[in-house]
Amino acid sequence: MLGAAISSLALVLAAAPPPLADVQTPPRQLPADAPRPGSLLVDRQGRPIDSLAAWQRRRAELRAAWLDFLGRMDADRPPIRLEIVESETVRSAEKPDVIRQLVRYQSEPGETVRAYLLRPAAEAGRRPGVVALHSTTDETIRQPAGLAGDPHLAFGLHLAQRGMVVVCPECFLWRGPGDLQDRTQRWLDSHPGKKGLAKMLFDASRAVDVLASLPDVDADRLGAIGHSLGGKEVLYLAALDERVRAAVSSEGGIDIGFSNWDADWYLSRAVHERDFARGHHELLALVAPRAFLLVGGDSADGDRSWPHVARALEVYDLFGRRPLGLLNHRAGHSLPADAEERAYLWLEHYLADE
Repeated sequence: MLGAAISSLALVLAAAPPPLADVQTPPRQLPADAPRPGSLLVDRQGRPIDSLAAWQRRRAELRAAWLDFLGRMDADRPPIRLEIVESETVRSAEKPDVIRQLVRYQSEPGETVRAYLLRPAAEAGRRPGVVALHSTTDETIRQPAGLAGDPHLAFGLHLAQRGMVVVCPECFLWRGPGDLQDRTQRWLDSHPGKKGLAKMLFDASRAVDVLASLPDVDADRLGAIGHSLGGKEVLYLAALDERVRAAVSSEGGIDIGFSNWDADWYLSRAVHERDFARGHHELLALVAPRAFLLVGGDSADGDRSWPHVARALEVYDLFGRRPLGLLNHRAGHSLPADAEERAYLWLEHYLADE
């Protein structure tokens, strides 16, 4: 079954231009546990939304509701000043050379973030820029930088080899002493009323600031990619930072019931409270009309994720363009080679110079 699915995807990649040929087809049969999110084309009074102007009003309400739920991050955003800690040239016999730098910069006042910055060694004017967010691993930024871990998650190295500038910031959960819960609780105690994902969103947005500050990056061609934890962060970043023109979220779990969204470092158990009325199909719709690819392996995401995509596509139709899709590689909580390639093709297509 998996071999046939991968072979079919390989044929699609060889025969069809990216990226919509096979990612907007509903599953033949939805799993029994697939959620049924409600329509987004209804306003707060229950009236149908049938125009782009009416959706824009509803969009503003949904965006505000999500930011209020997360807890708005009102911290100052210091100017981006990169401190280069290490620098090396990554050479390959088959692929272009890449400059990989370990850098530091301020996120909030008094807080320093480590990141890897990767760019093609050859100069070629202004390039697309991508934020690559790591998964749950103690290797953190070494994973997307291509220094450790699953080579299919080395987004930073591989995208730089394909001509993009990539920043790979470290998630706040790995900053400071103690274990993950200790570090989470310390941040929550110092930021009352805010969710852990508010911090993740803020830091990911600061990584967008890094890209936008670079003279060799085209600030109109910015993207994001991440797997698992990183996929969760990409969903929120793409929805709530409109500078992100194209995004790929792999195995984050689009429905709040699909993954551990109720963990303290994400949304907390507030998602189980009776008055919690939000759903992640709303975030997908907030991305419209920008490009978003949801990748699953029938683990955190997969066929059962389709109803969220279908509801958001109804909003995309108001804009007259539909760069939103679901790719299910059926290989579990991973990113196999063919799906990784498809993710890069998606970003290349939608971050191309128009």
